[in-house]
Amino acid sequence: MSSPWLRMLLAPAASLALLGPSATATAAPDGSGVAASVHTAGRVQDAGDVLRYSWPGVYFEGRVRGTAVGVVLDDPAADYDVQVDGATVATLVTPGSTTHWVRGLRDGVHTVRLVKRNDTPWSTSSFGGFVAAPGGAVLARPAARSRQIEFIGDSLTAGYGNLSTSRDCTGEQVARTTNADVGYGALTARRLRADHQLNAYSGLGMVRNYNGGSPEVTYRSFYDRALLNVPGDVWHAPGTWRPGLVVVHLGTNDFSTPLNPGEPWTDDTLAAAYRAAYAGFLEKLRTRHGPGATLLAVGAGPFAGHVEQVVEERAAAGDRRVRFWRLDDTGLDHGGCHWHYSARDHRLLADRLTSHLADLPIRW
Repeated sequence: MSSPWLRMLLAPAASLALLGPSATATAAPDGSGVAASVHTAGRVQDAGDVLRYSWPGVYFEGRVRGTAVGVVLDDPAADYDVQVDGATVATLVTPGSTTHWVRGLRDGVHTVRLVKRNDTPWSTSSFGGFVAAPGGAVLARPAARSRQIEFIGDSLTAGYGNLSTSRDCTGEQVARTTNADVGYGALTARRLRADHQLNAYSGLGMVRNYNGGSPEVTYRSFYDRALLNVPGDVWHAPGTWRPGLVVVHLGTNDFSTPLNPGEPWTDDTLAAAYRAAYAGFLEKLRTRHGPGATLLAVGAGPFAGHVEQVVEERAAAGDRRVRFWRLDDTGLDHGGCHWHYSARDHRLLADRLTSHLADLPIRW
């Protein structure tokens, strides 16, 4: 599964990307910046005239009256889908500093959604809002959904290469064929009519990264951030973000490759360190989200037993809302880039996860 794309993802972070030339736009409905005119559940940093972010799958939803809508972006690294009234009308590939216009709409009120397709943790993305053509207007933002889900994971959760027609991919092909919005997390959230975050970082594990790379960091090094390439950044969750469900799918990178000479582990000490870190991470999530949130720990392959052990120990200590889900990979083709889940696999997993969640005592 080694690839140039994974090596890029594990490389030192690049500098921030700032919003370029501004576009002519109607003001936000209450005049208080971009955040007032769009709905998002993602981890964003509000800079007033722009929203900045890094994680994959971040989405923005708005309402515009008129025959055209503009999307103000500055992003040299990521790809986006633009959706109007529920249909994808454009895919923007590394758009840079631009206002992309969707024209020729019927004159009336339209819903518009912008979603970041791939993971670009070395770069910071900037969104400057939706704008209306002359004679139109940006309307009040759509209401938030009553259900909220946070997905925590690696490339499998990010949708790495899930649209590829080949398992052999260059870094460029991985970038263009990754679409977090058709991954199992986003699909599950839509089926449950929930807002969601996809806090996924390709190549990283709980204590060990893919093939032992970048040993100075792990997924836990970045979890608290909104801007992944800004050391020390901390996302301050708004009071409106209270997920009833948190799904953790970390461990593939810890165990999918043999230990290399010079790594500070044996098979047994790696497993013990993984279980200890996992237990601490679940405790962190419980402290952050409170006793009412359901924590669903996903186990698969060689790490499933370790996850199950951690969950059993936590449940025995009195945590009534922690659960283990053994991921059923029966029938998956792993046809995405470098043997990752294909889009078909993601749909099957969303089916299975949605079915499993129906039996959980989730407090929405």
